[in-house]
Amino acid sequence: MAHGKGVANNVEAGNGNRVGDGDHQMQRKSKNNNVIIWLHFVLRVFAFLASLGATLVMALNKEKKTIVVATIGTTPIQATLTANFQQTPAFVFFVIANGMVSLHNLLMFVVELIGHKFDHKGHRLSVIPILDMLNAVLLSGGTNAALFMGQLGRDGNSHARWNKICDKFDSFCNHGSIAIIASSVGLLLMLTLNTIAIFKHPQQHK
Repeated sequence: MAHGKGVANNVEAGNGNRVGDGDHQMQRKSKNNNVIIWLHFVLRVFAFLASLGATLVMALNKEKKTIVVATIGTTPIQATLTANFQQTPAFVFFVIANGMVSLHNLLMFVVELIGHKFDHKGHRLSVIPILDMLNAVLLSGGTNAALFMGQLGRDGNSHARWNKICDKFDSFCNHGSIAIIASSVGLLLMLTLNTIAIFKHPQQHK
């Protein structure tokens, strides 16, 4: 009988240790999930600010210059020229792409805060990364298009006889460069969000 009680006590102790280990693992997993959630939120805030900043800087980018286009005798003929983003389809696409990504991130804030109240089947965890990836692709297209046109405006193309304009519209080009850098940062953050989602999603189904 004493031997039987000893075995029973050992079994109970073993079960207690397993329960304690399980609780510890659950707490550690919950803590890790909270860290990932906050990291995800902070990255989305900065991605939103970067894409919004790129949208505003490029959309408000405008410069007027009065330059001499010809000389008749000793009289210079001047013309006032204006550079703005609407004149280049690539810059228009850039503004639209960054604006849509800004709106997307703003909507994702709402979905992440209150979406769980309406998501009864758990589709939210799968849909958000897909939408993030689609917006990252859109942002990549807009950023690369603007980057190409920016390089053309800065250096020109001697083979096609396209003259550079940044030597005349330096302020316009500088603001455009700032917008492209901000958009590139937003793109990097969107890709980081997708990377985190790829590793986080399988863990949430274990």
